[in-house]
Amino acid sequence: MIVKDDRVVLIKRTRDGEVYYVFPGGGIEAGETAETAAEREAFEELGVRVSIRELLKEVEYNGTQSFFLAEVIEGEIGTGAGEEFTDPARTRGKYEVVWMSVDRLDGIDVRPREVAEAVLVPVTHRNLSNS
Repeated sequence: MIVKDDRVVLIKRTRDGEVYYVFPGGGIEAGETAETAAEREAFEELGVRVSIRELLKEVEYNGTQSFFLAEVIEGEIGTGAGEEFTDPARTRGKYEVVWMSVDRLDGIDVRPREVAEAVLVPVTHRNLSNS
């Protein structure tokens, strides 16, 4: 996840008439670590190369999901070309990359919720402005 100037990058999902937000990410492919998968997914979904800074949270849901704080080192947020953005045959709803003010996380449907709550703590107790 990328946090900068008290804003976080999310994927706005619209699916079956429901709107909710998720953190960028995806599955780990053969031969990858959680960190290298996060780097690959950031490029596919967001269009940026990142450097992993730290593990923020792990969540048990269909296995262990790891959420990392990352710093953009190259590229422009919103230029990702992963299949969720480019394959018109996909029927899993609409994906839109958005910057969201961290203080709005309490008032929107962000999944997983415990990761959104973990983002709120570092913003007030750590300097993430360089992320």
